[in-house]
Amino acid sequence: MSGKLDGKIAVVTGGSTGIGLAIAKEFVAQGAYVFITGRRAAELDKAATEIGRNVTTVQSDVAKLEDLDRLYDTVAKQKGRIDVLVANAGIGELKPTADATPEHFDKIFDVNVRGLFFTVQKAVKLLSDGATIVLTSSIAQYAGIPGFAVYSATKAAVRSFARSWAAEFKGRGIRVNSLSPGPIDTPIFATIMPDPKAAEAARQQFVAGVPLGRIGRPEEMAKAALFLASDDSSYSTGIDLVADGGASQV
Repeated sequence: MSGKLDGKIAVVTGGSTGIGLAIAKEFVAQGAYVFITGRRAAELDKAATEIGRNVTTVQSDVAKLEDLDRLYDTVAKQKGRIDVLVANAGIGELKPTADATPEHFDKIFDVNVRGLFFTVQKAVKLLSDGATIVLTSSIAQYAGIPGFAVYSATKAAVRSFARSWAAEFKGRGIRVNSLSPGPIDTPIFATIMPDPKAAEAARQQFVAGVPLGRIGRPEEMAKAALFLASDDSSYSTGIDLVADGGASQV
C-alpha cells in the first residue's frame, strides 16, 4: 500500500516532542524519510526510537544560524534535497505586558520569528521544485490572550510569512501554508506554567472555550500537516489551516 509521501525527503524542526514528533511519525508512516531537530539530545534519541525507521536526528537550535547550517549540511550529504519542510520549532512563555523584559521579547522572537525565517531561507537551495512548506502558527494570532502578547505577535508574523513566501516561491511550484493549532495536549502546558495546578487550570479554561469540548491531540495536528504537505492540498497555497476544535470560529 503506497503512502501519500512515498519517496519524499522531509525536515521537521522541533520534531522531538509534541506536535513535531507526531508529524514526523505520520510522515514516516506515509513513506517519507524524515530529518528531525531538537535542542536536547536525550529527547531526540527517544523520538528516533519511537519513530523507529527512516529518520535522522540533528541536535540543533533554530535560533542559532550555525546550527541551521549544520542541519542542512547533513541533509545535503545524506539525501541531497528537501521535498517537505515543516518549520515547527517554537517556544511560548506566559508574561503579562507590564512584566515583560527585553530578554523575554528577544527570546520568543529569536525562535518563533527569526529562527523560522532562517529555517526557510537556508533551506531554499535544497528545496525541490514543487516542494511543500508547512509553517506552524497558532490561533493565538487571532485572539487577544492576556499574558501572550509577544507570543501571539510572533505567530501573526508566521502567518504573514506564509503569504509572502507563497507569492515569492510560486515560480518553482513550491506551496507554502501555515497550520494554526488550538490548545493541544503537549508538554507546552508544563513549560509555560511549571506549577501543575496552574497548568491544569489553564487546560480547563481552554477546554471551556472549545466547542468540541476537549483539548486536541498531536496526532490530529499531524493529519492536518500531512494534508498541507501532500498532494491532497495541491490547489492550496498561502492559506492558514485552523485546527482548533472551533475555538476561534464559534
